[in-house]
Amino acid sequence: MTDHVDLATAYAWSALGGAPELLGPDLDGVRYRQAPGVLAARLPVREFARATVGVCSLAAAELLAARNGGPLPAVTVDEAAVAPAFVSERHLRIDGRAPTSFAPLSGFWRTADGWVRTHANYPHHRERLLAALGAGPDTTPEQLAAELAGRRALEVQETAYAAGALAVAVRPAEPTDHPLVERTPRGEGGRRLAPAALPAAGVRVLDLTRVIAGPVATRTLALLGADVLRVDSPRLPESEDAHADTGFGKRSTLLDLAGPALAGPALAGPALAGSAPAGPTDLAVLRELVAGADVLVTGYRPGALDRYGLSPADLPPHLVVAQLSAWGWHGPWAGRRGFDSLVQAGCGIALIEAGPDGRPGALPAQALDHGTGYLLAAGVLRALTERRCTGTGTLLRYSLAGTAQWLLGLPACGAQAEPGPAADPYLAETPSPYGPLRHARPPIGYAGAPDTWAAGPTRWGTDAPAWTTGS
Repeated sequence: MTDHVDLATAYAWSALGGAPELLGPDLDGVRYRQAPGVLAARLPVREFARATVGVCSLAAAELLAARNGGPLPAVTVDEAAVAPAFVSERHLRIDGRAPTSFAPLSGFWRTADGWVRTHANYPHHRERLLAALGAGPDTTPEQLAAELAGRRALEVQETAYAAGALAVAVRPAEPTDHPLVERTPRGEGGRRLAPAALPAAGVRVLDLTRVIAGPVATRTLALLGADVLRVDSPRLPESEDAHADTGFGKRSTLLDLAGPALAGPALAGPALAGSAPAGPTDLAVLRELVAGADVLVTGYRPGALDRYGLSPADLPPHLVVAQLSAWGWHGPWAGRRGFDSLVQAGCGIALIEAGPDGRPGALPAQALDHGTGYLLAAGVLRALTERRCTGTGTLLRYSLAGTAQWLLGLPACGAQAEPGPAADPYLAETPSPYGPLRHARPPIGYAGAPDTWAAGPTRWGTDAPAWTTGS
C-alpha cells in the first residue's frame, strides 16, 4: 500500500524552509510504501522515521532538479527500507562478525529514588564514571548496581557531570522550547554547482562528527555524491565497528588541533590565504580544508570548537555550516555531553516506553540519532539549493533534544503487535579493508536514487587530509 505524505512530513519540510508547493496541493509530493509493524513502539516511531527520510529524499530531488534544470524526480519512500536503515548498526556484519553493542556499564540502573541511565561505551567515559563514583577500575555490573542503589538519581547525574562522565536521571516528559532546526542566513560566495547525475556531486563536506547522528548525515551526503572527509582527533580513538557502519562513501583522516597553532588567526583570516607557516601544523591543514569546503558539519557541544576558529563568525561566509548537539543550543543543559540513549532518558521517552514492571524502556532504534542524521542531511541539501539561488550560505543547528521534542509531539499510535517485513531484501554486501561488510541499504527514495554507496568505508584515520582531485 502507498499513501501520501503525512502532517509529520509537512511539518519537517516547513521547518527546513522547504517550499510547500513541492508537497503538492494534496500533500502527495512524497509517497510512502507502508510496512505496518516496523519500528513498533508506543510512540509513533515508524511515522517519525519515514518523515525524516521523506524530507531528505525530497531535498535531494529538489537539489538535483535545480542543478539540472529538469522536473522534480518522483519521491517514494519504502518503510520496509527505512526500518533496517534506522538500526544499521545491528544489521552490520564485519567478515561475518556482529559488532560490539552497548558496554556492560551502559544502561538503566535503579537508584534509591528512581532510575538513572549511564553511557560508558568509550573507555574514557567508563573511567570517568567509575572515578566519579569512587569505584575501582574492575567494577562489575553487579557492583555498580549495588553502588547506585544507595544513591539518589539526581546526585548520580550531577556527580557524573562534574567529573565529565555520562549519567542522566530518568524523568517524565516536559515541554521545552527546543526547535527541530534553527536556520540562519550567512554571507555570500561559494562555487556554483554544475549539472550532475547526483544531487551532491562535487560538493566538499568536512565532517567533524562522531558516533551516529552526524556520521549518518554525512554518510547520506556521500551516497548522494559528496566528497566527504571525516576528521577526528588521534586523542579520541573511534570504535572501528562504529566507523565500519557509518563510514560508507567517505574518507577518514586524523588531525590533532591542540598544537602550537592553537592561538593562530581565525579561519576567515590570513591563514586561509596561504599564510600558514612552513611545515604546517594540523590546525593549519584544517584551515586549508575549510577554505576549500562547501559544507562543514560538526557534532560537538556549543562552543567546544570555537577556540580552533570554528565558530560560525570565524568561518568563510559562503559555507553551509551544520551544527549538532545533544541538549540544544540554549539553556542550562546546552553545554552537557549526551548521546541518544541519555536524551531518551532525560526527555521522558524512557518512561513512556517502560515495561509492565516499571523498568524504563527504549525506542526500537537509536531513532533520535538516525532521525536527526537524515534531517541534518536534508537541511544541508536544502541549503545548497538555496545557495544556488541566492548565493548565501546557511547556519543550521540541530539537537537530539529538539528531535525528541518533535517525536513526543506527534500523535500517538499505540504499540503494534504484528512484526514488520523481514530486513533481508534491504541488506547488501560490500568489500572493505575491514573485510566484507553486510549492511543495510540506504533508504533514500527519489526516482533514480542510488541503492548503495559507491564504496565501502576506508579504515578509520588512514586517508590523507586533502580533497580528492576534481571534486
